[in-house]
Amino acid sequence: MTRFLLAAALALAATGTASAATYKIDPRHTQVFFTYAHNEYSNLSGRLNEVDGTLEFDPAKPGNSSISIELPIASLSTGVPGLDDHMKSADFFDAEKFPKASFKSTKVVVRDAKHFDLSGDLTIKGITKPATFAVTINHTGENPRRKTPMAGFDAVATIKRADFGVDYMQGVTGETVQIRVSMEASVPAAEPYPAPATKG
Repeated sequence: MTRFLLAAALALAATGTASAATYKIDPRHTQVFFTYAHNEYSNLSGRLNEVDGTLEFDPAKPGNSSISIELPIASLSTGVPGLDDHMKSADFFDAEKFPKASFKSTKVVVRDAKHFDLSGDLTIKGITKPATFAVTINHTGENPRRKTPMAGFDAVATIKRADFGVDYMQGVTGETVQIRVSMEASVPAAEPYPAPATKG
């Protein structure tokens, strides 16, 4: 019985250690959309096609989560090439001078087992302002290929674009922008030890 209890305690300790980890955001299965009003007639969307970042996450304690993410403005796409070029210009995001947007979290407020508010510093066009994303935990499990912990989230926030110096044509394109994120992230697989060098 003593051996059984000791083994169970060790197993629980190992599980607890493994559950809190650094997850790498999967850019192939992560989408970042932005939606804005156009002349009050339509709500148009674009996306940022590239994303890089890491997530500290413990499914048992989401309140301890944190994230750091970067988005290259050059990857912006609306499906209309001329509009893409205009949005990347100095009139809007000025991608040449400010090539990346970023978000780094500072606080988590847990609302229930599947939902929390993630606050942090959002930087666009070189200007940093606070922003809060309402996050839904879609699923946690194991990456089927890497056999490591995996998690998926949806998140949404609304910002005022003028706060970030993106204030061109506000009467036409509206003052607020909704940011929607659907994200997958996994703990990277351990790197194998290098093979020993052979002589001769």
